[in-house]
Amino acid sequence: MAPPTVLFVCVHNAGRSQLAAGLAEFHARGRVAVLSAGTDPEAEVSDVVLASLAELGIDRRDQQPTRLTEDLLRAADVVVALKPGLELTVYPGAHHETWALPDPAGWDVDGIRPLRTYLDREVRRVIAAVGTEH
Repeated sequence: MAPPTVLFVCVHNAGRSQLAAGLAEFHARGRVAVLSAGTDPEAEVSDVVLASLAELGIDRRDQQPTRLTEDLLRAADVVVALKPGLELTVYPGAHHETWALPDPAGWDVDGIRPLRTYLDREVRRVIAAVGTEH
């Protein structure tokens, strides 16, 4: 049986969703498939996000921002929008959450740590919940 899938979505897939996905993969350790995407992706993941994750021993330098598709939405058991107002198709059986988070574009590593701490707590909650539901 395939593990449940969690999809993190923001606009650029360079900051918030990459940070959340990195934390989720770290905590899930293969028990949950983790995806991230953006509605209007940037060319590269934020260096600050990568440095913030590296502080925890998480290496995501191999990641590229990905455009959100209906196939990704359809594949997800849980969809987490990291910005209110994203127009996402809701498929039957999928759980949707929206987290109102600031856009960390232009932040330095010191500035992003509180966001990382918040996301870490929320990601752990989602991973625990999806792990017990499936």
